[in-house]
Amino acid sequence: MNGVKDILERSAFGVCNYLGDKMGIASSRVRLYFIYITFVALGSPILIYLAAAFWLNIRRYLKQSRSFLWD
Repeated sequence: MNGVKDILERSAFGVCNYLGDKMGIASSRVRLYFIYITFVALGSPILIYLAAAFWLNIRRYLKQSRSFLWD
């Protein structure tokens, strides 16, 4: 069961992990809040989640390209 959870967490862009680290709370709690808010707000937080995932991927790409240039 932990293997499935690890695969899902890696493929979920790391947004909840990032937010949990920044706010100092568990990423599982952030995921739970996203699920609750999505049901209450009829799906609109999914757009925020996808925008955050896009931004985090761009940041990761820029960090990798900078470190590649300095190597």
